[in-house]
Amino acid sequence: MGVVGAFAKDDRVLGWDVWNEPDNGNESSQPNELKNKAAVVAAILPKVFAWAREAHPTQPLTSGVWTGNWTDPAEESAMVKIQLAESDVISFHNYGWPEEFEAKIVGLKKYGRPVICTEYMARGAGSTFDGSLPIAKKYNVGAINWGLVAGKTQTYLPWDSWQKPYVLSKPTVWFHEVFRQDDSPYRQREVDLMRELTGRGTKVTAGSAGAE
Repeated sequence: MGVVGAFAKDDRVLGWDVWNEPDNGNESSQPNELKNKAAVVAAILPKVFAWAREAHPTQPLTSGVWTGNWTDPAEESAMVKIQLAESDVISFHNYGWPEEFEAKIVGLKKYGRPVICTEYMARGAGSTFDGSLPIAKKYNVGAINWGLVAGKTQTYLPWDSWQKPYVLSKPTVWFHEVFRQDDSPYRQREVDLMRELTGRGTKVTAGSAGAE
């Protein structure tokens, strides 16, 4: 884990997500994925945590859980058990409606460790800033979204853009991102909400994104 070792004491690093969605077969976009990927990764993942710890990082390690039932240990997959047991800070992904988002948080809080949602916000799927962020603040849970400005990564396009590129028309609802390329908010209310929840209450409009 050379990268971990190189930045093991760098205070710019919040934590190390050592393996993203390790049991995600992703067959819809990767048809040649290993059929037994979950079993193979389950054997390797504890070693990955161990290798990272050998670098003695000052930052916590994690691997975000994203699927299955986390409220009942009897229903947790082998992969989730490894992730929850090995993670210093628990991280998770959720693209569901607010009720589901809250239930996932409640299920993870019982472990008594800090919780961070490292993936959320898919407007078309019901996961929004309006629905998720007030809940995250209620439970003192961190929330990290992919990006900020609609640009080259094109994450304002929904997942089905892998099969149906939005070349001739734009999606009815942006999947992700906060600002257009001219710095104007995609939804003013979202930006206002984020500033309210973080104690930075000044309204942001086009041309004033840096205002305090």
